[in-house]
Amino acid sequence: MNATFQRLMREAARLAQAASQSGQTGLPGGFPAVSLPEALQGHPASASFQQLMAEATRLTQSGDLQAATAAIQSALSGAAAAVPTAFTAPTTFAMRDVIDVQAREVWREAWPQQSPAAAAPASNAAGGESAPASNAAAGEAAPASSAAGGASAPVAPVAPLNPGPAGQFITGSHSDASAGKRDYKLYIPPAAADGQPLPLVVMLHGCTQNPDDFAAGTGMNEAARLRGFYVLYPAQTQRANASSCWNWFKHNHQKRGRGEPALLAGMTRAVMASHAIDPQRVYVAGLSAGGAMAAILGDAYPELFAAVGVHSGLATGAATDMPSAFGAMKNGAAAASPRSKASPPTIVFHGDEDAVVHPSNGQHVVAASAGALKSEHQRKRSRNGREYSQHRYQHADGRVVAEHWVVHGAGHAWSGGSAQGSYTDAQGPDATEEMLRFFLEKRLP
Repeated sequence: MNATFQRLMREAARLAQAASQSGQTGLPGGFPAVSLPEALQGHPASASFQQLMAEATRLTQSGDLQAATAAIQSALSGAAAAVPTAFTAPTTFAMRDVIDVQAREVWREAWPQQSPAAAAPASNAAGGESAPASNAAAGEAAPASSAAGGASAPVAPVAPLNPGPAGQFITGSHSDASAGKRDYKLYIPPAAADGQPLPLVVMLHGCTQNPDDFAAGTGMNEAARLRGFYVLYPAQTQRANASSCWNWFKHNHQKRGRGEPALLAGMTRAVMASHAIDPQRVYVAGLSAGGAMAAILGDAYPELFAAVGVHSGLATGAATDMPSAFGAMKNGAAAASPRSKASPPTIVFHGDEDAVVHPSNGQHVVAASAGALKSEHQRKRSRNGREYSQHRYQHADGRVVAEHWVVHGAGHAWSGGSAQGSYTDAQGPDATEEMLRFFLEKRLP
């Protein structure tokens, strides 16, 4: 059953990825959405295709793989009958999304890149004026960095001489030989005008989100304006994942020097080289698929990130393909291996009523970081209304290696976030403030 199911999911993903920017049905947890091919738009088969794929998603989450397989077969048989031969021929782009073998990525020459951030205005989420795009964001080619995570610096935004009292939210892009090109947005705080090295927080959005949405929902730019630190928001593309998810569940995006981890590490280093950033105080956090990728980055690049924040995410290596990702999201899954002693301290937030990523995944992330350490536990009510349990893990010398915040009654959303962004829960404790407290207590030696 697993082999059949996996084959059918790959075929569904092929049809999805072949669509140019068509309507999508996806989950915020980290999978390619099942998009209706452009050739089927307006065709009588279109409604049934979308309905059957939505039902297959529901059945998979409920654990009924046999019924999900039947639904996918029905959807694909209808789609195949409606799509012309030229459309169904294999393409280099479809080959890129193979998730159960080593992938040879050849799509960049054949497919232009387009990012969610590229279509969004470069507005200042903290209230300032728009900033012009850099040369790289405006279409000028940037040199590829090393697959090991950024040995060569790409074109990056030029640091403004005066970001103003509201700071600036500017755009840029970074290219990497192993994962292509990604746009990003960078918040520059007013304190940058002094020229002193400041901390950097890298924020990885969840599926269907983009940097502007994530910045608005978390309020991280406003916190950066008040405290004085940079915030980098990498933007996933729909070319890389139809739901704009970071590909945490693919084995070729889980290791140092490969895929998206290499690209994101290289992007971080390029921004550090272009701005006055303290290399001992660089942190990474993310939500859902972004949280899972943040955990991967911390394990892969412990010399770069001083601490990690994982909100509603999963442990490194919890899945290596789409079927195992569905299983990890539904039931929870441990890390593929224990974290090394060099892995950064980690703070975890997770709602105990999360129906997208099972709450036990939060404990698995913590377990990978804290090992056999016992926790200090307290239960409180946040000023926003929800109760929460905080578990704190520390060594005998007082060094805190992990915190686990379980938000009672919360679903799949950024705790304490603003309704101006998606996937937020205003009633929970403020995850942004607590992550910053945790981060700024840590620095690399």
